[in-house]
Amino acid sequence: MDDVITRLRAGLPAEAIHTDPDVVVSYAHDMASFCEAGTPAVVVLPSSVEQVQHVMRTATELRVPVVPQGARTGLSGAANASDGCIVLSLVRMDRILEISPVDRIAVVEPGVVNAVLSRAVGEHGLYYPPDPSSWEMCTIGGNIGTASGGLCCVKYGVTAEYVLGLDVVLADGRLLSTGRRTAKGVAGYDLTRLFVGSEGTLGVVVRAVLALRPQPPRQLVLAAEFPSAAAACDAVCAIMERGHTPSLLELMDRTTVRAVNRLGRMGLPETTEALLLAAFDTPDPAADLAAVGELCTAAGATQVVPAEDAAESELLLKARRMSLTALEAVKSATMIDDVCVPRSRLGEMIDRTAAVAAKYDLTIGVCAHAGDGNTHPVVCFDHTDPDESRRARESFDEIMALGLELGGTITGEHGVGVLKKEWLARELGPVGVELQRGIKRTFDPLGILNPGKLF
Repeated sequence: MDDVITRLRAGLPAEAIHTDPDVVVSYAHDMASFCEAGTPAVVVLPSSVEQVQHVMRTATELRVPVVPQGARTGLSGAANASDGCIVLSLVRMDRILEISPVDRIAVVEPGVVNAVLSRAVGEHGLYYPPDPSSWEMCTIGGNIGTASGGLCCVKYGVTAEYVLGLDVVLADGRLLSTGRRTAKGVAGYDLTRLFVGSEGTLGVVVRAVLALRPQPPRQLVLAAEFPSAAAACDAVCAIMERGHTPSLLELMDRTTVRAVNRLGRMGLPETTEALLLAAFDTPDPAADLAAVGELCTAAGATQVVPAEDAAESELLLKARRMSLTALEAVKSATMIDDVCVPRSRLGEMIDRTAAVAAKYDLTIGVCAHAGDGNTHPVVCFDHTDPDESRRARESFDEIMALGLELGGTITGEHGVGVLKKEWLARELGPVGVELQRGIKRTFDPLGILNPGKLF
């Protein structure tokens, strides 16, 4: 690797290259459990497109694998290093290059943190909707790599719907521009969408043109308690069937509610079997909440409490955003599933996940973007207990199989990475895998970009 580092130093400032073993190992993996990770040879933190190009040209010439990374908040091992690789961390490329209220776009580098962008465009009366639970830490580049979603997807959609154009450094160091700045554009194949969700296996995103929306009114939130998850899911189906368009529709099961209370002392009702949060950012949110409250009551809600103001609403949303962190505190390790099913099968998905928890004698909490059927069963286990770890892995796989059985997908927003490679093959089938591998070879013939991910 001495030759690799020497070549890197020829085109990079000294502060961009890290070889200290303690520093290097800290970049070895993201936040996923049960995902193998190798030891990088070097960590590079570029601050310009030209520096990224130099890294990729060097890697191609010397046949060295490169693992692109953002903030490493991912949950599938997509940012995990491979042995002897160059870790290419984009966090220093964190400039917002442009915000245009007229064109309703933002142009950003990949290291911009989601929440930073959201606040910046908000100062112009604009809104960038995708809001993953880790929005205070995760980067736009990582969001693009995993096609992430968030709480608002039921109304506003996922990251892919907001990426208009990209600048991407390819494996050989060439710079590719895709997409557009315009509201419409259908010239050629949609390469922009191809890169969204590719998890760094096709190229390194160095700039993104993002669509923005006008800032909506402040939303109000309603909380509804249910005696069963099935009843809560019946309410979800009724809300969507009646044509309502909530800005979020989130569900927390009893296990999740109790975990949130333990961690944050939120005072949520622990007697509930399922807590449904619905929000509207319409001109008259109180009227919309009243209509949804009636549907919740008809579905069996034992209590329906609309927030009186934005402060109460934000408190409820804080509890929901805390869900994954709270469940991670239950045991020493977690495996976070990301199974999305048709809304009509949501109740069955949650009830049968509870049966899996009982079968394996494990704590499995479920929080969900209920409005779009995206469930996050979180398997809590003691990683120092071999038997419990085995049961955790088996329960995870059973939940994945359940999602496919119900007509769903193995991931709605967290990606495939290392964790779900086997399951991606099952979902796509042999023809789908063959074609996707062919696309990978076209963009990365040497296989140096994020090797071992997806396939």
